[in-house]
Amino acid sequence: MRRLLFLCTHNSARSILAEGLTNHLGGLRLRGLSAGSHPSGHVHPLALEVLREQGCQFDGLHSKSWDVFAAPGAESMDAVITVCDNAAREPCPLWPCTPARVHWGLPDPSRVDGDATVQIDAFRNTAA
Repeated sequence: MRRLLFLCTHNSARSILAEGLTNHLGGLRLRGLSAGSHPSGHVHPLALEVLREQGCQFDGLHSKSWDVFAAPGAESMDAVITVCDNAAREPCPLWPCTPARVHWGLPDPSRVDGDATVQIDAFRNTAA
């Protein structure tokens, strides 16, 4: 099973969506994990709503530091994927292995202004 670590600054929206969708769609081939350089400590409720709409399990998803995955004894990753430009520019920790590094810049749906429909659509577009 390939392990993919998705990183963004706050680990509350984009990386959480990527983790949830990877675990839902990846079957026995892919395992998604996520973290942030400066985690917010909470998952954005609209990210959870979009995961619910997609039929994803999201029990256990939480905002956490990327240091969790750089600690001694942490599981190794096959790829580390930054999903925001800020995280891509930050110096990452030394991972316990040498994973492939990929940048997949996604706009931050939590920064979209507008009514409830506009906001949830921003999260849906990020997940698409």
